[in-house]
Amino acid sequence: MDLYRVGNSNQLDYNMDSKHGKVLPSNEDRIDSGLDSLKDDEYNVIVNEMERLNVANTEANNEYCSEPWQQEKTEDGDTLLHLAIIHEAKDYATRMIEHSRNHPFLNTQNHQRQTPLHLAVIMDQPQIVERLLKAGCDPRLVDECGNTALHIACKKGSLHCFSVLTQGCTQQLPSILTSHNYSGHNCLHLVSIHGFLSLVERLIELGADLNAQEQCNGRTPLHLAVDLQNLELVQLLVTKGANVNSLTYGGYTPYHLTYGRQNMAIRQQLYELTDHELRELPESEAEESDEESMSEDDMLYDDFLWMGQK
Repeated sequence: MDLYRVGNSNQLDYNMDSKHGKVLPSNEDRIDSGLDSLKDDEYNVIVNEMERLNVANTEANNEYCSEPWQQEKTEDGDTLLHLAIIHEAKDYATRMIEHSRNHPFLNTQNHQRQTPLHLAVIMDQPQIVERLLKAGCDPRLVDECGNTALHIACKKGSLHCFSVLTQGCTQQLPSILTSHNYSGHNCLHLVSIHGFLSLVERLIELGADLNAQEQCNGRTPLHLAVDLQNLELVQLLVTKGANVNSLTYGGYTPYHLTYGRQNMAIRQQLYELTDHELRELPESEAEESDEESMSEDDMLYDDFLWMGQK
């Protein structure tokens, strides 16, 4: 079974050289919810335990009264519900969810701070996502990378889970849409980075800020589209009203990021839309003279000889 992998939380899922506008390589984060470390016989023990506890006949909980099976956890912090979702045991998962309505058990986070809702999106189980939302889970909780379940759906391009989440958490949706993960990206940034045009359009319709700046260096979705040389995305964002004069923290417009790039269609379109006074590149250290940019230490050794030549 393939799990969606999310790696080191200290690594950005989108890195960019702010001076030269180059996309830098990045590693996928890794999510390990105990599946790899769980042996077959251990899993069978858990299944047998679930049968013994007779989840199907457990009476509904009142005032957060927990049943024994709700206290079971693996060494990775996974509950039986986490494991049922990971192993696609949907019948078990459904029974546990129904017998835990409005119970804190539904929001239990494993050692990677993943809730059952996170794992249901990762495993692309929209029916379980819907049941969890209706049962009272909190869609605002974030994992160790700062991602809500909707962030993960946007990153994966999971249309079904995206639809269920946006329709099932309308009250919490405004705060989720403005939430940045620990890489500085909100949901609109993520779908822009991964080029999911239909989700970009849908998020804008749902009220996502078209000109929101990611927290790393202030790029808007339009800046990201230029960085990735995605002409269709540039055209969509411009059509939807993206601010072509928005500046990054370093003072760069989207047009500035077209310098040195091959897609002339993007450059021409943004040149015509960008204010005249914002077309020139801002001054940078690269434009300084050699003498001005040379450090004092360099000047001390400007008479250094190599093989008889200065």
